[in-house]
Amino acid sequence: MNIPETGVPRIVVIGGGFAGISFIKKLQKQKVQIVLFDRHNYHTFQPLLYQVSTAGLEPDSIAYPLRKIFRKNTDFHFRMAEVESINTENNTISTSIGSLRYDYLVIATGTRTNFFGNKSIAENSMPMKTVPQALNIRSLILQNIEKADITADERERKSLLNFVIAGAGPTGVELAGALAEFRKGILENDYPELDEDEMQVHLIEGQNRVLPPMSETVSKKAQKFLQDLGVQLHLETFISDYDGKIVTTKDGKKFETATFIWAAGVTGAPIKGIDGEALVERANRYKVDGFNKIKGFENIYALGDIALMETTEFPKGHPQVAQPAIQQGKNLGKNFRKMLKGDKMEPFKYFDKGTMATVGRNKAVVDIGKMHFGGAIAWFLWMFVHLWFLVGFRNRVVTFFNWTYSYINYDRAARLIIRPFKKS
Repeated sequence: MNIPETGVPRIVVIGGGFAGISFIKKLQKQKVQIVLFDRHNYHTFQPLLYQVSTAGLEPDSIAYPLRKIFRKNTDFHFRMAEVESINTENNTISTSIGSLRYDYLVIATGTRTNFFGNKSIAENSMPMKTVPQALNIRSLILQNIEKADITADERERKSLLNFVIAGAGPTGVELAGALAEFRKGILENDYPELDEDEMQVHLIEGQNRVLPPMSETVSKKAQKFLQDLGVQLHLETFISDYDGKIVTTKDGKKFETATFIWAAGVTGAPIKGIDGEALVERANRYKVDGFNKIKGFENIYALGDIALMETTEFPKGHPQVAQPAIQQGKNLGKNFRKMLKGDKMEPFKYFDKGTMATVGRNKAVVDIGKMHFGGAIAWFLWMFVHLWFLVGFRNRVVTFFNWTYSYINYDRAARLIIRPFKKS
């Protein structure tokens, strides 16, 4: 791996998401060697993946090189590789490019798409957890609209212009809203031969309301926003199958569609080698104590979505969103600094800064403490928060100008089929 031997503690971090980068940033001037592993050489701002998939932003607006983030760290090493297993007895990890010893191991692998064991859905639907997956969705959406523009077969055109999304959490709601706005702003201008009403957006949710993790107040507002945009909601509906052409629900509904996007759930992404009592299998998350140390191990920690920290306020662990990951990363980084000095570490305490989701232009909803509101103010707040947390000044500027351009012109400039998508 070409990692130099060192006389200082070697901290191996697996995962360059919110938790991993927040942790490493806190150790910038410490006398430690940090080795970061990730499958990609960039950090992905996952809350805006849906904008890449719906042609609102280019991928380089929400991705940032990991090496560039840590330029100021003097003993930092990044390796692009897949971590395959952990040997806890020998304090080593095995990766796709070799093995490496660690003194401390920090696992921040996040989540992967949860298909709940349904093989047909896993094989035929479109997940959206990574930049390549978002680009696949963008290409498929645009390709299907292009095909619909030239087909004379009415049934085929209907299938090509029928977009079905599973899961009405923040990702599903934001996707549905963005597709509905695409229909209103782009279809009539770029595809005059197509009738706007032919493009249908269906959002399917198993629970009795959209945005189940948020308050009922904002859930009702979001539902009205979606309906105003023409999104067809199917609540208390469970999907049983998708064969690549037809989505079938448990109550017998059928949707003919060439574009089925799965946003109905995630599960943890554990690594082989740590199991037993340390791994909660139903959630695929590592059970950690108040200091994010995996139970049963003295030098292995877990952060963010992969960590399950049971507290009075969160008996099932913290929500698998960005804020707990960022805060846990920062707290563990501070605790490592204390530990290296021989000081007492401080347990993690989550500060809930609220939850928000956007549905479309001037349409967003926000839960902050006892405040629950939606509309234009919530939308501008959503934009400010997301710009603030983007990594890199350039990304903030480019994203701001893209959003400003889209707001003024009702346009989505990134509707390019750069890499055509082909279903296997």
